[in-house]
Amino acid sequence: MVSFHLTEEQEQLRQRAAQFAQQDMRPVAADYDTSADLPWPIIEQATRQGLVTYKYPESYGGGGVDSLVTACLVTEELAWGCVGIANCLMGCDPAVLPILLCGTDDQKVRYVPRLYQAPSMRFGAFAIAEPEAGSDIAALRTSAVRDGAAYVLNGYKRYITHGDVADLYIVFATIEATGITAFIVEADTPGLTIGKQADKMGMRASHVSDIVLENVRVPAENRLGEEGQGFYIAMKYFAHNRPVVSALAVGLARAAYEYALDYARQRVQFGKPIIANQSISFMLADMAIEIEAARLLVWQAAWQLDQGQSGNLSASMAKAFASDLAMRVTTNAVQILGGHGVMRDYPVEKWMRDAKILQIVEGTSQIQRMIIAQLSAVGSR
Repeated sequence: MVSFHLTEEQEQLRQRAAQFAQQDMRPVAADYDTSADLPWPIIEQATRQGLVTYKYPESYGGGGVDSLVTACLVTEELAWGCVGIANCLMGCDPAVLPILLCGTDDQKVRYVPRLYQAPSMRFGAFAIAEPEAGSDIAALRTSAVRDGAAYVLNGYKRYITHGDVADLYIVFATIEATGITAFIVEADTPGLTIGKQADKMGMRASHVSDIVLENVRVPAENRLGEEGQGFYIAMKYFAHNRPVVSALAVGLARAAYEYALDYARQRVQFGKPIIANQSISFMLADMAIEIEAARLLVWQAAWQLDQGQSGNLSASMAKAFASDLAMRVTTNAVQILGGHGVMRDYPVEKWMRDAKILQIVEGTSQIQRMIIAQLSAVGSR
């Protein structure tokens, strides 16, 4: 039997995240959007409040909340505050999650706790995309060659989230004989350098950078999984991470909807609030309907993964629907605010820019539809 009743722990975490978003994130969101600086004071405060560590195992210094549904609840609230800052607060995940899913016990002990110890978390990076291999992972050109007790990596990674500040990288490279393989690479490894930092249109509090690997020697014990398992590891990571990214989109859409609703109630034209016009009220009604639908898709995908099911189909459905929804809702929020909507004095133009990023990261909306079509054709979830 499906239940939508939140546990006491889930409700407490959700409320803590909502309060943090309102009091600590929302007031400074515009400043970090303008400066494109990393919000270190907010990251440190969130770390102290357990809003970074709650979802990691207690055995590795985390809060022990082993529930992807809970992570989606918390993420939605944080995204309501600022989706760029919220993405920073998920900054451990790109390294921690692949290690927890596919790493050895030794790798988990060595690397997982170091990323989120007080006073502030450290960033991890998931280095898979390249100039010629964005959606097409099979086209990776970064190479790995076995050399005794190590592998030597050479290549160029593009648009890596928090690549400029990461303490640990999960790097995907191709071994000629066996295929795509994943490696745990420490930031201070000789030969690993940071390339160009991107100047993004949205989610500007969260950085994106290129990474250069020149004869980077990685100990064999830092290989993640077996040789040739890189594609499997990447897909498993995406399946677990896409519901949380989808929750970012839901929180962003909710923020824009609530702001537009408030504005429509107060803005008077032709002697009445504009919400009295059917053209406006129907736009708002559609926003409310689709936000609820997106949230349910996110919860379903997260619940399936919590139950040990694959969740691939549901995760892609949630990602495609929620990110496209965020774009529609923020665009319509700008429209409802009219001239105010395109001014930086009002938050909806920032939210519209943020939403566009969410249609691209973690697999574009078009890639999600390809996955959905392929999985539906073979009857797999």
